[in-house]
Amino acid sequence: MDKNKEFEDAVKIMMRYVDEDPGREGLLKTPERVRKSFEFIYGGYKQDPEEILKKALFTSSNDEMVLIKDIEFYSTCEHHLLPIIGRVHVAYIPNGKVVGLSKIPRVVNVFARRMQIQEQLTEQIADAIMDTIEPKGVAVVVAARHMCMEMRGVEKINSITTSSALRGLFKKDEKTRAEFFSLINSPTGTRY
Repeated sequence: MDKNKEFEDAVKIMMRYVDEDPGREGLLKTPERVRKSFEFIYGGYKQDPEEILKKALFTSSNDEMVLIKDIEFYSTCEHHLLPIIGRVHVAYIPNGKVVGLSKIPRVVNVFARRMQIQEQLTEQIADAIMDTIEPKGVAVVVAARHMCMEMRGVEKINSITTSSALRGLFKKDEKTRAEFFSLINSPTGTRY
């Protein structure tokens, strides 16, 4: 059977399950739209974070912290298939190499566009950067809202869950760690 048709038939079954008519005018193309959105939302399974990072590695004498703050992401809770919406802060301390700044948000998207739990997402981002760039340290903090908590279950609106993953100097050196947390908690300032 054609995978696309199989998926779209499954969407029709779900629609019938909630007493909706997949033959209704407004829903006729919904199964196809859902399939296409799944292809985009879960596109991270078809991407390799190491390949993304290696395409933009450059030799550098910089040995100071590089911080990319407030990277928006959208993911899906692997337990309920409901959205996780949040921001990621990523810092690393170069060790002879820097990476093109746009590659860090791309790596965030690779892991966010998979069925996830927040703790795993945080670890995967840190490990991909640590393993590929080989910096002196990596720090990742993820703060997110979970629709599985807000739309169902405990129904706690606007509750934020925060997770962190620290590697290298960020884990070993208290001063480096303190500087990172100070920077991510400071006002962003001017937006360009």
